[in-house]
Amino acid sequence: MPPLKDKLAALPDAPGVYLMKDARGRVLYVGKAKSLRSRVSSYFQPSADHEPRIAAMVVQVEDVETLEADSEVDALLMEARLVKDVQPRYNAMLKDDKSFTVLGISQEEYPMVFLTREMDVLARQRAAARGETYVPPGEPDKASFIGPFTSSGQLRAALKVFQRIFRFRTCTLDIRETDDKRRFFRPCLLWNIGRCTAPCADKVAREAYAEDMRNFRRMLGGAKRELLRDLRAKMKAHSAAREYEVAADVRDQIHAIEGLRDHRDLDDALETDLIPLDPVKSVDDLRELLGLELRPRVIEGTDISHLQGTDAVGSLVSFVDGVPFKSGYRRYKIRTVEQIDDYASIREVVRRRFTRLKNEEAAFPDVLMIDGGQAHLNAALAELAANGIRPPFCVGLAKHEGDHLWIAGRAEPLRPDPHRPGFRLLQYVRDEAHRFAQNYHHILRRKRTIG
Repeated sequence: MPPLKDKLAALPDAPGVYLMKDARGRVLYVGKAKSLRSRVSSYFQPSADHEPRIAAMVVQVEDVETLEADSEVDALLMEARLVKDVQPRYNAMLKDDKSFTVLGISQEEYPMVFLTREMDVLARQRAAARGETYVPPGEPDKASFIGPFTSSGQLRAALKVFQRIFRFRTCTLDIRETDDKRRFFRPCLLWNIGRCTAPCADKVAREAYAEDMRNFRRMLGGAKRELLRDLRAKMKAHSAAREYEVAADVRDQIHAIEGLRDHRDLDDALETDLIPLDPVKSVDDLRELLGLELRPRVIEGTDISHLQGTDAVGSLVSFVDGVPFKSGYRRYKIRTVEQIDDYASIREVVRRRFTRLKNEEAAFPDVLMIDGGQAHLNAALAELAANGIRPPFCVGLAKHEGDHLWIAGRAEPLRPDPHRPGFRLLQYVRDEAHRFAQNYHHILRRKRTIG
């Protein structure tokens, strides 16, 4: 067996799973990485400053075994399966007494997908052993569980990727096939943006939904290659039968699964928590919240992103009738601001956006949302005034002891009920603007690094 130093030098720059082993070949720890070479080598750097428990584990490592994965998403699933099967000592010890996250799939006619804590799953099992029932608040009575997963944040990111592929529901509605009233139910925002097939509104047949869930379970179980093979055969069969729309849907699903290998960084895949919202209800409530005369059809949100003063970028996202309108998204590389100055950067983005709209005689949005507090909002308003532009209704959304809503012309912020639909819509716009800015910023950084 080659020395550990030689093995580390030969590790691939690829996503995968690593198993730390002691001199007797026992697995001490299982982890995942988007780059096996970088992650595993980092444990053994002379300058590494590990916490005591990690340091105690590293000094015992005599060998490292790695398994490459097609993507970081695949590595995340592989890690969960290995941790459950092998139960390495240090995976348990490094939890800091916190419970790992577990993925649950409810046992219903139209199963829902949810995340829960490992300790809650154990509490269910203990209660069942005593002949009792324990159900954590907001969770279904019966469910199957997959995991545990060591990173709750990355599991949430992966779940969003999976939801784009398999379009399962994440709501807690009681949905029954025999409920004839479903056809009158208005589906939430996730259906409008293609993240759910909306069984709540009778938009999908039960068998079609069940097939998507079977495929999702196969994906979680590591049968991606077999799943792709079956989906390709299904696409050809539908195409041969001239069922071209169905064949196109299957083709899109195949492309989405194959595209997982492009998600080298789950942080890039993490958009925003897609909270089930009713777009119409949210927009109507936003009108009441802001005291507007008319329903705000078009909402735009902007955010600034930079890293240590470099590659400053701005984003602008557009929502129409409470739903993201991707064709209206815009990216801005900050040109006139050399140092870290979010206010000046906001002024530049607002000036470029609204000067163009004014020159093209295009319609302004009904609401402009600035990611930030009163000072950020005032910077945008001052820039519009300096350019002779009459502003739309402008608000700022600041994270400070809970989200505060600043409205132009008011001295104090509003602190709405965090569950209020109109306020949640503004939070969604804010988070989407932040994600879009971060994504552009990462693109520029990669180009600068490669170039």
